[in-house]
Amino acid sequence: MSINEGYDRTVTWLTDNSWWEAFGSSALRVIMFLVIGRLVVWAIHKTIDRVILERESKRAASHTRRMTTVGKLMKNVASYVVYFITIMLVLSEFGINLGPLLAGAGVLGLAIGFGAQSLVKDIITGFFIVLEDQFAVGDVIQTGQFKGTVEVIGLRTTRIQSWTGEVHIVPNGMINEVTNFSINNSIAVIDISIAFEEEVDRALEVIRHTMIAMQDENLINAPEVLGIQTIAPTGVTIRVIAECRPNTHPVIARKLNMVIKKALDANGIEIPYPRMVTYHRNEKGGVKDGA
Repeated sequence: MSINEGYDRTVTWLTDNSWWEAFGSSALRVIMFLVIGRLVVWAIHKTIDRVILERESKRAASHTRRMTTVGKLMKNVASYVVYFITIMLVLSEFGINLGPLLAGAGVLGLAIGFGAQSLVKDIITGFFIVLEDQFAVGDVIQTGQFKGTVEVIGLRTTRIQSWTGEVHIVPNGMINEVTNFSINNSIAVIDISIAFEEEVDRALEVIRHTMIAMQDENLINAPEVLGIQTIAPTGVTIRVIAECRPNTHPVIARKLNMVIKKALDANGIEIPYPRMVTYHRNEKGGVKDGA
């Protein structure tokens, strides 16, 4: 082909109105896809921000950082999905057959899924643990036989440290049931036993007066004296309960035991203890008992 023939074809191609109309229509559709995709991403991000703000206002301040992380994760996922769809639509405008690409991606994803089922399960479970706000770093939880403080929440594993120092690394796929001790306020239950011979009304009054004066940053309300819990041959058990901050009931229970013990000692109220009764026979045949 000579230079003149090539020039003529180029001029004919550039002056073809139908080609320019098709090109303009395709370019307009591509721009429209890009603009609509950007608008959809913006709308999704605004919706996520609004939902995250509403949930943050209902949660403790310690959970704000995690909610922000969840929001960023959801934004990234939404952006990737929308941009992927937009790119597919743009490629279709250039006449590229999307069938083989989608089929290849599907086969690749299926192969990865079959080859790493446990890994995929761990990642999906970890994602929903964070998304559903089941527990956070610093919470005290129990899952299966493991109980302790959550140190790290990953997409594949969760690390839990027990109160004795052991660190348990649990795959997220194995977390089927979780008990979270750090969400709601806890109740400290204290049972105090006094000697059977003591005046119960006086003991109750001493304990109530002591509980009213009780001060601690972990207490939500003043401890409440419920009354007599059990009666035994050697003593009477009085129950006291105290509402305290999440997972602080062991500390509060120990402190209340100490305060109540000091108050009982100060008022001469004895606790039950084993007693031995002896009988002495005098010379006249009478019997005298003694403890």
